[in-house]
Amino acid sequence: MRKLITAIMLFMAITAVTAQENIYSFKVKNDQGKEVSLEQYKGKLLLIVNTATRCGFTPQYKDLEDIYEKFNEKGFEILDFPCNQFGQQAPGTIAEIKEFCSANYHVKFAQFDKIEVNGDNEIPLYTWLKANAENKNNIRWNFTKFLISPDGKVIKRFEPGDKMTDVEAAVEEALK
Repeated sequence: MRKLITAIMLFMAITAVTAQENIYSFKVKNDQGKEVSLEQYKGKLLLIVNTATRCGFTPQYKDLEDIYEKFNEKGFEILDFPCNQFGQQAPGTIAEIKEFCSANYHVKFAQFDKIEVNGDNEIPLYTWLKANAENKNNIRWNFTKFLISPDGKVIKRFEPGDKMTDVEAAVEEALK
């Protein structure tokens, strides 16, 4: 009976999260471990990315920073969520990750605390992102990207191997 009640409560929580219309009611932990509301990004075009510092896709940090610098003044933000779920490729503390990204890729966009994007410990934001994207599957690897409209809805999901020029083109188009 206890397992049934737990399953029902989990289902209700997932249903409540996925029923939200936009991302602005979600709270996440920033790079200082403090809870912050995504409402501060209301009206901005967002690219939300789960990242890792020891991954074959890690060089995408350079492309992400280039896109950020090109479009930031036009209302574009990147939200970086390091994730150690895939091959333990995001080791270390968030401070160590930030230092690595700054030293190697000159990252200036927002980096948040480490998270999980799948499973029992996935953060509600990622439950919602997956449920509201065209591709509703679990995240398969590091550097999956979600483009979010200024009104807080998923425009497009990009897989890690998608061309960064396609990501840039989608950002440019969404800012028009």
